Amino acid sequence: MSARELIEVVLDSGSFESWDQPVQRDPSYRDQLEAAEQRAGTDESVLTGRGLMRGRPVAVIASEFAFLGGSIGRAAAARITDAVLRATAEQLPILASTASGGTRMQEGAPAFVEMVRISRALMAHKAAGLPYLVHLRHPTTGGVFASWGSLGHITVAEPGALIGFLGPKVYEALYDKPFPTGVQTAEHLAAYGVIDGVVEAADLPVLLDRALAVLVDPPDAPTLERRTGDLGRANGWDSVLRTRRADRAGVRDLLRYAATSTVRLTEPDASMLVALTRLDGRPCVLVGQDRSQDKPMGPTALRQARRGMHLAEDLGLPLVTVIDTPGAELSAAAEEGGVGAEIAQCIATLATLKVPTISVLLGQGTGGGALALLPATIVIAAEHAWLAPLPPEGASAIMYGDTGHASELAAAQRITSTELRANGTVHHIVPEPEDDTPEALTKALAAECAEHLSR
Repeated sequence: MSARELIEVVLDSGSFESWDQPVQRDPSYRDQLEAAEQRAGTDESVLTGRGLMRGRPVAVIASEFAFLGGSIGRAAAARITDAVLRATAEQLPILASTASGGTRMQEGAPAFVEMVRISRALMAHKAAGLPYLVHLRHPTTGGVFASWGSLGHITVAEPGALIGFLGPKVYEALYDKPFPTGVQTAEHLAAYGVIDGVVEAADLPVLLDRALAVLVDPPDAPTLERRTGDLGRANGWDSVLRTRRADRAGVRDLLRYAATSTVRLTEPDASMLVALTRLDGRPCVLVGQDRSQDKPMGPTALRQARRGMHLAEDLGLPLVTVIDTPGAELSAAAEEGGVGAEIAQCIATLATLKVPTISVLLGQGTGGGALALLPATIVIAAEHAWLAPLPPEGASAIMYGDTGHASELAAAQRITSTELRANGTVHHIVPEPEDDTPEALTKALAAECAEHLSR
């Protein structure tokens, strides 16, 4: 797909306005540049401008691979930098679509260091709280991938695209052996969390519409009803058993029933979910443990959670964390991966964010895994949610040498939502009637989040 074809697919019809000024040809390889222009139909390897995406103004930077392999020389770099600076000045989100072999070899080091100038401009754009969205086309390698191709708040690639730092042909020429197959593909990198997903160009408008609905659209008026009513006499062990039931509401139910415009981000560990979304019309970043995976939080999951926290801060969006975890992973691999340090970093990051933060204690709240997502400004709990340093069975093993005293320790350790509210850990409890359903409960929790976010 050419740069112009991509622009036609993504932007509203007829809305694109070019920002490009005529370039001065480098005389040292003028013939190659003129031939590239004839072949590509563009005067350089990038096109820049602004247009509308479902009615929203956006800035666009699109590579043209047919122009000398999309390589970035000084003229192309200046065009990119100027576009970023203009987008920042005009308070526009940027969509960048890359297809490039990297630095233009005809220009060498002077072109190579321009990647620093592009990156500096992009970091200023992001520091202004403005979105930067990246779409990697086939191929994207070298200095482009290692600079402006990897700085997006959200980064996706087209199916089957070659994505990597060192091109396989260069690797084979340097080391006289082929690069391992299947590593530098969009699908492989998505599985490892390097990018956020694989998206057909035809589906980009849907993804962008959802993302921009969260990133730039104003909040909607709430439509869900807040739940009121009396709380029962919560029993610690009863709450533990309730939250372990297979039909208990989880974070996926919250997104399914009470959220719109959801964009799920990379999930190298599927037990931790990170998403841009709107809860009852309020834009936010949501981070939550997925109970359906039935696994504790490991170091990778905690790093994903921290990415979500930083994303909220970068974009100036509220952060909502959802706690529903059997605890942090206890294994040799987790220790070697620094699970304790990752918990500490999550606690410190969440406790010091400047954006509004809400923690939702939805179900199980076990150990360091729960604590990592807890220290928000407001903590909302479902009536039967609970919080404990260990599962009651673990506490029983420490206290008595067996698990037979779990139920009495569930009472003795004051783990219930009402007891947590009494000691100031929880600020608001959402009642759970006996006939409750995952849909009704998650809608009530979302309504409560929206109420606090609107304040």
